[in-house]
Amino acid sequence: MEAVLKQRIQDELKAALRSGDEARKNVLRLLVAQIKNAEVEARTDGRGGVLSDSDILMLVRREIKQHEESLLEAQSAGRADLVAQQRAELDVLKEFLPKQLSREEIVALAKQVIQELHATSPKQHGQVMKALQPKVKDIADGKLVNEVVRELLG
Repeated sequence: MEAVLKQRIQDELKAALRSGDEARKNVLRLLVAQIKNAEVEARTDGRGGVLSDSDILMLVRREIKQHEESLLEAQSAGRADLVAQQRAELDVLKEFLPKQLSREEIVALAKQVIQELHATSPKQHGQVMKALQPKVKDIADGKLVNEVVRELLG
């Protein structure tokens, strides 16, 4: 089964090559290389060299995290040129993330889970997070989810 996200990234790379958008082209080439490396690894770990959209999303998130760290380093070094480049590359990478839940949507889901579990104290934070994570996986920032649950239980 071919990952839809992988095909989308490859199509975007072709479009960037045609348009001559250097920043976009470089980021997408890097992403395609990361996917190919992961596919090689997947041949040896029992997945038969096939990556799911979830696996590719994990690669995109890893790249976003690295770019955010590079952005902070460039800002602290006072390198405006690198800051602009990292921001442009981050914007390209974030296009491939699914639409993220808003804080209000996370609060609603968290309240629902807390009610289902009859959770009342901060000691039950782990139980609530364990039940909530499958519902928000890939569509919500984990730090934000954790913060919301702490506020609701605290």
